[in-house]
Amino acid sequence: MSGRRPYVRAIDRYWWAHSPYLGYTVREATGVAVAGYGIVLLSGIICLARGEAAYTAWIDFLTSRWSVALHLAFLAGMVLHAVTWFRIMPKTMPRLVVGGEAVPQRLITAIGLSVAAASFVIMLVAAKWMLS
Repeated sequence: MSGRRPYVRAIDRYWWAHSPYLGYTVREATGVAVAGYGIVLLSGIICLARGEAAYTAWIDFLTSRWSVALHLAFLAGMVLHAVTWFRIMPKTMPRLVVGGEAVPQRLITAIGLSVAAASFVIMLVAAKWMLS
């Protein structure tokens, strides 16, 4: 050994101060909301399988203040997740060519968000219809 130390890059402890890093971290953290809501739905299926008393307890939990606050946080996370997903999608997929011309990335993002919004509206209408 020559006595020289290898170069060690300094780690910036304030990663959150750099917008690309913060944006990436927030985008990845929204996956927690998606997973959390999946756990809520899975617990409902398990309670349904255990019987009427367990399912009623789960429904009572869903109507509590804490559950409503949790669902609002999940909704915010899932909306952010969907928006960032559809913004990234055209950058990661092969170039889409229609009629000999490339489809603009903004159009792909707009179509994806429109389909997601339409699906949400259809889900709300179906839920209202089922509950009436």
